[in-house]
Amino acid sequence: MTDQPLIKATHLHHAFGGKNVLHDVSLTLKPNEIVTLIGPNGAGKSTLLKILLKLLTPTQGHVWHKPQLRIGFMPQKIHIDDALPIKVNRFLELGLSSPKHGGNHSTTLQQTIETLSIQSVLETPIQQVSGGEMQRILLARALLRSPELLVLDEPVQGVDLNGQTELYHLINHIQQQFGCGILMVSHDLHIVMKSTHKVLCLNQHICCSGTPQAISTDPAFQTLFGEGYEEVALYEHHHNNSLCEHTHD
Repeated sequence: MTDQPLIKATHLHHAFGGKNVLHDVSLTLKPNEIVTLIGPNGAGKSTLLKILLKLLTPTQGHVWHKPQLRIGFMPQKIHIDDALPIKVNRFLELGLSSPKHGGNHSTTLQQTIETLSIQSVLETPIQQVSGGEMQRILLARALLRSPELLVLDEPVQGVDLNGQTELYHLINHIQQQFGCGILMVSHDLHIVMKSTHKVLCLNQHICCSGTPQAISTDPAFQTLFGEGYEEVALYEHHHNNSLCEHTHD
């Protein structure tokens, strides 16, 4: 696996109607790394995500993508009209409708279905699946193009606590199996921070960043979210990440 970054953003600034929402944000997303972006409402997470995906041009700064970067995106939620007769298997097949880099479509689809354990809902109308099943379906669709970077926007929204834990274990399994980079946006600090290599704490700027252990005791983090998060430092996935930056603005 190459060490070439997947995305590199430098000195991003953005304003809407003269109001600054992002100030001097720089970050790098790498292969084989799970990065979690956290921050309170109004911190600029959605704006930053759009800029990183090149859906929005920053007021200042630059975003570089690895050439021909394949990105799989899992949205917070999706609305499908009840009048639309579409089953889960057809919804997934539509995700293969455009060309992808190599591979066999039917094999890719079957492998993804097995990885996400959604065989039992394939013939179910998509409007009738549970919240947890829907998140697995959206995750499966994001994986169909064999992404080098998987972007997950609030991946456990609408899922109960047990389902959240299962989904985060699944995300870790996917990262290890496919070797992709993962960027997660989330408010669910306790569980997410156990399932990530690096945390970026955003409040219009990167107020702190580093390993879960370092972040949980950082004064900037505690000021933003309050104390009492020491337990999130019980990080369960071992890796060599001691050189992660740990910065304060």
